[in-house]
Amino acid sequence: MTKQINGLKNDFKMCPMCGSSKIENHGNRKWICPACGFDLYCNVAAAVGVVIQDQYKNVLFEVRAKEPRKGFAAVPGGFVDFEESAEEAAIRECREEIGVEVDDVKYLCSAPNTYEYKNIEYKTCDIFFTAKLPAKFKTIEDFIKSLKAEESEVAGFASYRVESLEDIERIPLAFESARYTLTQLVRRGRK
Repeated sequence: MTKQINGLKNDFKMCPMCGSSKIENHGNRKWICPACGFDLYCNVAAAVGVVIQDQYKNVLFEVRAKEPRKGFAAVPGGFVDFEESAEEAAIRECREEIGVEVDDVKYLCSAPNTYEYKNIEYKTCDIFFTAKLPAKFKTIEDFIKSLKAEESEVAGFASYRVESLEDIERIPLAFESARYTLTQLVRRGRK
């Protein structure tokens, strides 16, 4: 059970161990129960995203099928599972969400993000990678025709040209971390 107080969410009212209502909120980062001594930390979750771009600077985007930010554009990605590296998560998420085994996955950048889901605010560190467009495809548009969307996650696919900062502003992005990442991609391409 949460409510927003002072602009913050995740204000839990009961200890999940003993049920005491005396749980203390320490800045929405830590909760301490004086009744049983339980500490609950709200640590940052790790998530990944994969930027797949063709030679014409077109980038593959998914149209999100669910909240948060349903209907907005995102690169393939998701949360890192237990016992999984960020690179393994990037490959797995592409396999699950777009039906493709990507290769040549390379680190691009990372960015903080806020992911609100069912009235809980999760702070994430989004780790972005690039992956090569499979050699048999010349454009992202051709690639899109071969993709198989994970329907619970992906409503469809889109291609947007990402060559300038103005291009990025025209994309209905789901998350600010993706905006930061695409900005880094553009800036590195200018060097």
